[in-house]
Amino acid sequence: MQRTKNTKDKIKEAMITGLPIVIGYFPIAMAFGLLSKNISISFRDTSLLSMMVYAGASQFMALDLIGAGVTAANIILATFLLNLRHMMMSASLAVEFKNIPRKFLPIVAFGITDETFSVISFNKEKVTLPFVLMINILAYCSWVLGTMVGYAVGEILPVTLQSSLSIGLYAMFAALLFPEMKKSKNILFLSIISALIYIMIFYLNIFTSGWDIIFGIILSSILGVAFFSKSNEEREN
Repeated sequence: MQRTKNTKDKIKEAMITGLPIVIGYFPIAMAFGLLSKNISISFRDTSLLSMMVYAGASQFMALDLIGAGVTAANIILATFLLNLRHMMMSASLAVEFKNIPRKFLPIVAFGITDETFSVISFNKEKVTLPFVLMINILAYCSWVLGTMVGYAVGEILPVTLQSSLSIGLYAMFAALLFPEMKKSKNILFLSIISALIYIMIFYLNIFTSGWDIIFGIILSSILGVAFFSKSNEEREN
């Protein structure tokens, strides 16, 4: 009885914690559905993209590549490279998921996105299977449903609103990051350095699109590990 109550409490807690993702995902997914319809992708294929790929940045990039007539093989490779960051996210969370039964790990891994990773990372003390699954389910349903709604009714929205939907992804991630930056100067410092690293890589044109993001993440991650390890050692001493 106590275990059932604890599970219900965890689910309720996850619903409250994951609400910002739900609110943020829906309009962004609507924008994806609308843009997909504008380049003549069918409702079925658009829905399947959100159901099976479930990666906002990659899906938007795929639309640009499809519109440009890029081959399917190159699109798959580009989205794969862009999504390599999820391997690092999963590796980072692996320690926190050690108490989650292995049979559930593929389902949990599928639901890890930039935003769910951020929320789970900032709530490590709450990590349990019900908590993680509920956050992932809420985010997934919001994304898929938003895509379908955007495809079906997006064209009736005012043009200005259609344009504003496309920046929702960045606004939502900022909303998740800023409260944590206020709590920790280390996170603020790392966020600024990570942004500067990506800006330098992007404007120097060292790498092609997709690779610049990947190398920016790798360099920022290495810097973060070194910086936080040094900070922990100083506190221990």
